[in-house]
This record gives sequence, C-alpha cells and structure tokens, in this order.
Amino acid sequence: MILKVHSTRSDYDILIERGALGRIGAELGSGRRVLVVTDSGVPPQYAETVARQCAAGPVLTIPQGESHKSFESLQTILSVLLERGFTRKDAVVAVGGGVVGDLAGFAAACYMRGIDFYNVPTTLLAQVDSSVGGKTAVDFQGVKNIVGAFHDPRKVVIDPDVLQTLPPRLLHEGLVEAIKMAATCDAALFAKIEAAARLEDVLDEVIAGAVRIKADVVSQDPTERGLRRVLNFGHTVGHAVEAAAGGALYHGECVGIGMLPMAGAEARPRIRALLERYSLPVAADFGPDELMQYMIHDKKAGDGGITVVFVDRIGSFEFRTLDTELLRTLVSRA
Repeated sequence: MILKVHSTRSDYDILIERGALGRIGAELGSGRRVLVVTDSGVPPQYAETVARQCAAGPVLTIPQGESHKSFESLQTILSVLLERGFTRKDAVVAVGGGVVGDLAGFAAACYMRGIDFYNVPTTLLAQVDSSVGGKTAVDFQGVKNIVGAFHDPRKVVIDPDVLQTLPPRLLHEGLVEAIKMAATCDAALFAKIEAAARLEDVLDEVIAGAVRIKADVVSQDPTERGLRRVLNFGHTVGHAVEAAAGGALYHGECVGIGMLPMAGAEARPRIRALLERYSLPVAADFGPDELMQYMIHDKKAGDGGITVVFVDRIGSFEFRTLDTELLRTLVSRA
C-alpha cells in the first residue's frame, strides 16, 4: 500500500508492505552516501539490513531512551556527517522508534540547511504517528520537543514484520496512538479495534487506518496551524505525565492517561476499556499541581489558556481553550 502526503514543503510517499525492509535499497536510490541512524534498543539486524543495500551505508548507534534525544546526540550525528564529507546529494536514514526518527530527522534538517531524510519506523508508535508529518526535534531543559523543525522525509517505509521483535508493552503503547486517531476521526476503526479478539488479527488494518488519518490531517495542515492540532488529543496532559514520570512510563502510556480527562461521558468508558484490555495505565500518580507546572510550558499554551482536543463521542472532536482553573479541574481526573 502506498499513501501520499501533500504539504506546502514537499510531497512524499508512505510505503506499507510486509518484507519492505529487505527491499529498501530500491527506495533509497543509488550513487549516494547514506548514514543509517539507529539506537541500542533496536535489533541491530534492522539497521544492518538497510546499510547492506546502500553503496556506502555506515551505521551510527546512539544510546536508547528519551534522555538521549538531546543536543549531545544531535552533535554526534552532525559530526559524523561532516567528518565523512556528506553533501546535499546524500541522505540520513532513521531506523528505529520515535526518538531516532525525531533526532535523525532534525540532524538532516540542520545539516547544510537540509538533506534528504528517510524514516524506517520499527515500533508501532512510530509507524502510526511520529514517522509521518515532518516533525523533528530534540528535548531541551526537560521540555519535550521544544527545539526542532518541520522537515519532511523523502519517504516513509513501514514494514509490519519488524514488530514481531517488539515486546508486548511497547506494542501496546503504540496502539494508543492508533486509538487516539480513531477516537477523534474514525469511529469504524475504533470499533474494529474494540471487536478484535487479538491485536495481531487486525494489526495491518490498524496501521493502514491510522496512517491514512495522519496523512490526511498533515496534508491539510502541514505546520499545525489548525486541523493538525487534533493529533494532540491526550498529549497536553500526557506530556506532563511523561515529564513527571521521568522515564518510568512510555510516551503512549502517558497519552492514554492524558486522553481520559479530555473525553466526555460517552467516549471515556470506551477508551478506558481498550486501555485496560491491553494492560495500559489509566491514571497518573501525580497531583494536578505537579502536572500543571509542566503544562504551562506546553507549546499549545497562549495568553488565553491552553487549547486542548476534547472527544465527547467516538469519531468526532472539538477544540477547547481552557483557562488554568478549568484545566486543573480536568487534570484532577488523570
């Protein structure tokens, strides 16, 4: 399956195909140098498979974890590109989850004011969400994704086969992002996830459905000026929970917690039931005062309050701008 993303910056394809990793050389082009960036938590055979198909494909492995989505790691990638004489004709390929994609994409955006970047996501979360849309970033002073740039990938290559090595907890945290998109935009996809006896039975359909939603949204709003904010459902509270947890919870787990305070009486029990089915947390061990400290630095904060995505009924959404007191009231339910 090939889905297309259109933006004011560029158009690119998302290829979804089992076994695509073993044929990726044809997607990268020939006669150019390629730096493959991965992390220590990704099975090394995935990056090595990509590198073997490139004329010159060194592999750079950074340490695993959100704490390494930093200026130090960015400098490491840029140093390798410079030392090896990469030019604007060359490319960076990210093989890994959201941390690798965000970091390698930002390095590609910065080097020589932008070189080609290919994203090969190896987690469900990255496949259905972060690999699509051109958002790249690093964390700074404890604030997630606060320094970054929009830099579209040349192509996204999604191979569902790589998910076979993913631990269940990581697979399920990625499912949260698909639940998020279905809850806001596709009631039928949400119902399909609900009805499935096993996630594996509908995994390819879930990936395709979530990516189709993401591609459609970012095509309409490539720089998050309007509609694209729908993708932030659960993220205002979720990012605060993630920061307070200090790495004890995964991103998707925090987004799941963050969706519940922003869901109405009809949607909330359905979302909660799905989270519980896959052993995902549904509450935070932090008080509203602690979480509010992080939310005031949220990118969506403004003079009039913080704009959040609210879901009353599955398959629909609305934007609400909340003042501090109302937000604190809702957060108390997290």
